[in-house]
Amino acid sequence: MGNSVNNFASDNVSCACSEVMQALARANTGTTPSYGEDPWTAGLRARLSEIFETPVTAFPVTTGTAANALALSALTPSFGKIFCHELSHINTDECGAPEMFTGGAKLIDMKGVDGRISADTLEQAIYGRGNVHHAQPSAVSITQACESGTVYPLDQIKSITSVARAHQLPVHMDGARFANALVTLGITPAQMTWQAGIDVLSFGGTKNGCLAAEVVIFFKPELVGDFPFLQKRAGQLLSKSRFISAQFEGYLADDVWLRNARQANTMAQRLGQGLDALPGIELAYPTQSNEVFVRMPRSLIKALAQQGIKVNDEELDGKAMRFVTAWNTSEAEVDDLLTALAAQL
Repeated sequence: MGNSVNNFASDNVSCACSEVMQALARANTGTTPSYGEDPWTAGLRARLSEIFETPVTAFPVTTGTAANALALSALTPSFGKIFCHELSHINTDECGAPEMFTGGAKLIDMKGVDGRISADTLEQAIYGRGNVHHAQPSAVSITQACESGTVYPLDQIKSITSVARAHQLPVHMDGARFANALVTLGITPAQMTWQAGIDVLSFGGTKNGCLAAEVVIFFKPELVGDFPFLQKRAGQLLSKSRFISAQFEGYLADDVWLRNARQANTMAQRLGQGLDALPGIELAYPTQSNEVFVRMPRSLIKALAQQGIKVNDEELDGKAMRFVTAWNTSEAEVDDLLTALAAQL
């Protein structure tokens, strides 16, 4: 069963795709070693090494918040600073998890156009190294695609990681919507990550066709450090890890993950163009992934609510309302939503 006009509030409301469910069914037989020692988890690491064109160390977890917080805890001491955009998920939507998992590290949130930080802003924010009175610069985190639905172009990623390297800071990428950004840019996973200077990636599957499946990927083995212990202590080392890893077997096979993301992005473009054409509604940010942000009258939101149509009115920046398309959103569903909106104008 597909989305309805009520299900554009998030891509988390979507079901899992059939390829993922079939892979789970295949894994659901017999016995196998536990705690990540199973063939599916070993296969996941091998497959990710192929996709990213370099040997990687990978740890499957169940949520994006766990992936981000654990990744950052491997990079950042309790007295460290993590530089990020003010709208980033780690700063606005993870209930202090990065601070808790790092033991107290400080998030340094920065402003930036369209949800992206700039290399210049980052450069200006880094100070205090060696000063015992200051939290110490420790890591940089960027989101791809961003919370505003925009995407960092490759040259901007490289500019940011260049500044980070100059200050000896590792760079983390929150890739909850990694696939959506990748198909927008039309580049390879390697080009968007380690070849551009990214050290650790939170690779998301949940928003793009999986049930509950994310992976923390290290491109530099020396950064792994105590991560296995941090993962266990956080309750993210599942005894039956095969059921996370098996999801990625179906997700990554035959470019399912890219196909899913391309469909979501295409529907977001259709929705964004339709919304922008309606009187009284304007796009707040460029639509570059599967999220569409608009400014619209509060009266319209109330009118839709009276019809039982939910709009995500948790304003991103105090102004913009969010609509999200998913891997299984159809043209008909987008058009139905636009018709319902137009009827209220």
